[in-house]
Amino acid sequence: MTTAPAATNSSYRDVLRRDRRVTGLLLGDLLAQAGTGMLIVAMPVQTLAVHGSVPAAVAIGLVEAAPFLLSTVLALAISLGRFPAPPRLLLLADCVLRAVTFTGLGLLAVTGRLTLPLLIGGLLLGSVFRMAGSSSRRLLATSMVGEADRFAVNGLLGVGGNFALLVLGPVAGGLLVASAGAGWALFADACGALILLAAVLWCAPRSPAPAPAREGDKPRSESGWRILRRRPVAARLLVVVFFFNFLYMPIEVALPLYVRETLHTGASGLGLLWTALGVGALVGAAVVDRLRNLPQRPLLITIVALWALCPIALAGIGNQAAAMVAFGIGGLIWAPFTPVAYSFLQSGLSPEEQQPVVTLWTTGSTVAAPLGLLAGGPLVAAAGTHPSLILSGVLTLLLAPLAAWSVLTARDPGQGAAGV
Repeated sequence: MTTAPAATNSSYRDVLRRDRRVTGLLLGDLLAQAGTGMLIVAMPVQTLAVHGSVPAAVAIGLVEAAPFLLSTVLALAISLGRFPAPPRLLLLADCVLRAVTFTGLGLLAVTGRLTLPLLIGGLLLGSVFRMAGSSSRRLLATSMVGEADRFAVNGLLGVGGNFALLVLGPVAGGLLVASAGAGWALFADACGALILLAAVLWCAPRSPAPAPAREGDKPRSESGWRILRRRPVAARLLVVVFFFNFLYMPIEVALPLYVRETLHTGASGLGLLWTALGVGALVGAAVVDRLRNLPQRPLLITIVALWALCPIALAGIGNQAAAMVAFGIGGLIWAPFTPVAYSFLQSGLSPEEQQPVVTLWTTGSTVAAPLGLLAGGPLVAAAGTHPSLILSGVLTLLLAPLAAWSVLTARDPGQGAAGV
């Protein structure tokens, strides 16, 4: 069994030069995610301004969790074949709903009429298509190119996402909150949704009309779970993706305590650590272009194993500069995981299998975050900061053999050489 790709993968430059429609869609996605990145800074500040008698920590938790609830239900319905819809339509619906709802929330915020229930309700409603829209962005962009360009497009989505969510968005959000107020960031996110709406309408082709069903044809709206049962390698790799994200989240819980107790700094030290991670992740996403023709199976295993060493190393460091270097290297290692994993997955799926499986994957990896945060709080409280970091790394390291077993097996029937 070969682990090399079936064909040479295109570079970032080749894809961006060759297809202006793909470039336009990727640029629209980057600007839309920059608006979402601004909310990372603005929403806790806005929540603290309107939480009233609700404890601040509880209010922030409710606001952070609200966008995931209804969007998870819809994404699961799509992945199970209960709500078939073209990715282009889902992404357009997400853009329109976000633009309208977040504009309304922004108006309430800047006029002083926003309350905590209205904020939570608005985030619930405005984010109904959030998870489906996230997977639809990837499906749309990769469907517009050939198999040789898919790896580059997944990598470019990672570059844009890391730059927008971890660097550009938070910096711009911090400046906007400090100068004008947190409510204006809601307008910025609404503007980002409108920019993506225009990019999708202009650049993404309409989905072709489905061919008439013939006797013996497979159903068009097949459940993602059923497809995964036929693709056991993809199913096992989904478990790896879920726990890779789940086991990372206790680090986010431990990090503020680590900064205070070990590095003896405050918010500035925590901000520097996140900046280091963001810069490392941006560089890592750019480096994916250089990894395009490496065997993807061993690459995935290597990423899992190397990331596991980062929180373990961080637990043994007591210096701010050294901690920033370790966390920055962690971002460098972490960033390629998502584009490599999705390219690996998509290369083994037929066109009609892409939406239910990719949506299911996106849902699983996204839901891992709040679940990991819920588990991380009691873990850090019971075990302590340093043991929690070490445990996160050790458990992630144990995923490496599972990842190896998941991908270094015989190919599923009907899949290509680079397939899952």
